[in-house]
Amino acid sequence: GKTPPAGGRKVFHPNEGPTRAKRGKPEVVHNGLLRPVKLSRGDLYKPPTADELNQLKEAESLFHCSLLKMQMEELLKEVSLSERRKQLIDSFVQSVTEQLQTVPQTSDMELSDLSWLSGGVKVPFVLVPKAAKGKFHMAPPISVTIIGSYPLGTCTKPGISVDLAVAIPADVLHPKDALNQRYPRKRAIYLAGLAQHLAASPAIGAMRYSCLHGNRLRPILLLSPPGKDSSSFILRLHACPPPGFFKPSRFHPQRNNIRTDWYTGLGSSHEPPTPHYNSSVLGDMLPRAHLQFLTTVSSQCAAFAEGVALLKVWLRQRELDQGVGCFSGFLGSMLLAYLLSCHRVSNTMTAYQLLRNSLHFLAFNDLTENGITLAKGPDSTPSLAEFHTAFQVVFVDPSGHLNMCADMTACTYKQVQHEASLSLQFWDDPTVDGFHALLMTPKPMIRTSDHVFQLCELVKLQCCCKKLNLLSELMDHSGNYVLTALPFILSLLQRGLGQRVRLLTHSLTPDPEWPVESDAPKHNAQPPLSFGLLLNPEQTASVLERGPPADSPKAEEFRQLWGSRSELRRFQDGDITEAVVWEGETTCQKRLVPRQLITHLLQLHADIPESCVRYIGGMLDDVIKVGREVCSTGEEESLKVVQSYDDLSRKLWTLEGLPLSITSVQGAHPALRYTQVFPPVPLKLDYSFFDREKLSRSLVPHEVKPCPVYITPIQVICHMEGSGKWPHDRVAIRHIKAAFHISLGELLTQHHHYTCQPSPTHLDVWKDGLVFRIQVAYHREPQVLRESVSPEGLLIVRDNAEAQALEMATMQRPLLTSTLHGLQQLHPCFGAVCRLAKRWLGAQLFSDDITEDTADLLVASLFLQPAPFTPPGSPQVGFLRFLHLLSSFDWRNNPLVVNLNSQLTAADYTEIKNDFIASRESLPVMFMATPSDKKNLTEYNGGGDIINIGVEMNCTFLLVGSHTVSRSLDSSSEHTAPTSHW
Repeated sequence: GKTPPAGGRKVFHPNEGPTRAKRGKPEVVHNGLLRPVKLSRGDLYKPPTADELNQLKEAESLFHCSLLKMQMEELLKEVSLSERRKQLIDSFVQSVTEQLQTVPQTSDMELSDLSWLSGGVKVPFVLVPKAAKGKFHMAPPISVTIIGSYPLGTCTKPGISVDLAVAIPADVLHPKDALNQRYPRKRAIYLAGLAQHLAASPAIGAMRYSCLHGNRLRPILLLSPPGKDSSSFILRLHACPPPGFFKPSRFHPQRNNIRTDWYTGLGSSHEPPTPHYNSSVLGDMLPRAHLQFLTTVSSQCAAFAEGVALLKVWLRQRELDQGVGCFSGFLGSMLLAYLLSCHRVSNTMTAYQLLRNSLHFLAFNDLTENGITLAKGPDSTPSLAEFHTAFQVVFVDPSGHLNMCADMTACTYKQVQHEASLSLQFWDDPTVDGFHALLMTPKPMIRTSDHVFQLCELVKLQCCCKKLNLLSELMDHSGNYVLTALPFILSLLQRGLGQRVRLLTHSLTPDPEWPVESDAPKHNAQPPLSFGLLLNPEQTASVLERGPPADSPKAEEFRQLWGSRSELRRFQDGDITEAVVWEGETTCQKRLVPRQLITHLLQLHADIPESCVRYIGGMLDDVIKVGREVCSTGEEESLKVVQSYDDLSRKLWTLEGLPLSITSVQGAHPALRYTQVFPPVPLKLDYSFFDREKLSRSLVPHEVKPCPVYITPIQVICHMEGSGKWPHDRVAIRHIKAAFHISLGELLTQHHHYTCQPSPTHLDVWKDGLVFRIQVAYHREPQVLRESVSPEGLLIVRDNAEAQALEMATMQRPLLTSTLHGLQQLHPCFGAVCRLAKRWLGAQLFSDDITEDTADLLVASLFLQPAPFTPPGSPQVGFLRFLHLLSSFDWRNNPLVVNLNSQLTAADYTEIKNDFIASRESLPVMFMATPSDKKNLTEYNGGGDIINIGVEMNCTFLLVGSHTVSRSLDSSSEHTAPTSHW
């Protein structure tokens, strides 16, 4: 209990880092709860060493706290390769190298003659067109070299891949093999010969083919070690030309290396450039030079390898490092090398600083407009302007000839930019766990994008290429019509969606893998192409697409874009412009306007029928349909309730004749914050079903008539001003409140002709087919309930359940309702997400245990602390994040803090966590805190058994449930009823 002396060693709290006692592990009780470690007096007050002082100073200047520094260090240890793993890799590489040196020599044969391949081994290449000139023979490689991240020290777990460059002998190739796919075909056939030779070796485990980053022109051979280590790493064999065999100038982005008459059989007076084909061949020529360059740069920066490792983890969590046109780990290494060579970062920086500066560069530098280059060579290399005319994203390698981002689309780089900018926004926020948000939280498209749609029948893109006249581009991509059509589809959608979306993303086609005994898969043998929309909530629901004036030069362009949907319209301001009007009356229909827009554009310009476009963005809207005759998502019904309440509130404020004035009118019902699953629907009474009671004139149901429908009362709290006239007795206060209920009823009936029914505890008001239950409140009544007089005449103030319930009903719940109502105004889909979440909780029989207020706060946390995402922009993505929160949040060791109105500071967060740790054993399994209640806002009080079963034992169920939703949205081929998934 004593304060340690100044300069004493800081003892890290269990929620800040791995506290150690005498070099031991953190103390953990049997049920998994972290407990503070008790240190001896000598350890507690032991002066820090010089090394510890330096580390503390570094942590203070670079990190929020020492916790982030330790988390980074532990992550780097986790992703680094162990010495045992390195020994296994070295041993296997040596064994494979020895086997490759014994490849038998064969005689020359025609390139199209594959009869020498036996054992069922196939060539990993789509041989279209089949005709190809040239001779080929097998021979041992002239060299076998380890390339890539492994010799550089940047190879990380999981998914360890080691690259081996196998140099094809010069006599196998011909200087003119760059033309008409001769080199790529010889390369693929050489790989098939290596696979046939290695198949007989017992030192080789499984063998499969794949493609480097999905590029069909660059197949690779995947080798696994035999035995129990078969899944520990993969060895990737790359067949490469010998150094200096081809002249790099031949692969200028403006030159042609695929002749039209060879590819189509038709002559052409103009040969279009083939920049993507050229960059594929160049990529095989330069890996050794790239390794040498990166080795030189990394030797000057001690933290280079760790910085690349952190950047790789960041990219992997965002699914940006795999597939065609990805931002690979190699690009990450080259980016750091560029920053070091340009002195934008210092050689003495830590891995943390390198990662931060890399993200800062990505966030504020647009490589789609202003490319960068590592080249410092002769002027004979292509200029950046020439690269920009051929590619969407430009990052030139040290040779000056290769654009390393040749296959990347502008949308992919914009996504990288967006993610980097978003990461920087919450990095310095002390109220956000930056480490977990930045490096530990996966961001799949289904939980990142507000709307997702898929192109299912990719073979239809052949017709798209034909309609868009993309023959030149199809030749450049060697017949891959999916990659050929993709940039044009993205450009078309970007033009059509305009300001409706903040970001348009697409899935990266995964690297195909297939057995060496099978033919190369066709271009459409891949998962559906997915597109993600990050919506702009202010524009996305607009049913009007207003175009230029009719006499403007841009009017024709607008009509060409929208086709028959474009029409001339006169607006109230007198302007006559082109316009497109989409169908949409309800909020649900307006939310799906992007679907109408996308299907129309794809069918009009790309010949892709609507049946091939599977839109996932609005599938969950059907789950919250309410009503009998006309179904809706409940948003219109909630709006009517709120409008009726607003009108009643204004009339209550203007009432005259009350003894005390009204100080506030606040709603205390979920419908008034748009979160009621089934909001009250206005009813019109049929008076033939009732009799009037003579004295009170109340309606009494007929005995012979059916029972009337139940009308849900909407709670409204009406606070009266404080005054010395209020008594200090609890019974007298209730009598005064009852009198106010009578007075309010009389005044509302007299001035506004409302049907009112007063009672001692409330006043029911019939208005617009709804019942509003007004409850008069006095702000000091909870305090009066806490006071009592002892037999000795002493005043005792003691909290009790009655006072807590009254305070919750008259103060906390109205405050929560008004706060969440404001959140709904900022995020229009908040209420729909809450209703989906509560509908799901009800289906899982959790409604009696997780209250409506708690469910609303859980959803509110997704909007107030969305890191690493943006706030949900659709009910679907909000619901999926809600499921992920339930399944992944560490309820045992962390409180869920809901920072309403951003009132909590970093100190408040620390206080909440410290109090939580100190009293964890006495708290329920789920604990939540808000600015108005930092210690007592808990859930499942007395319901520990339920939560133990529902969350601890069934946490897997919740996780599987959230994944089931994602899988059903990803993989179902038809629009089945969404309720069948839950």
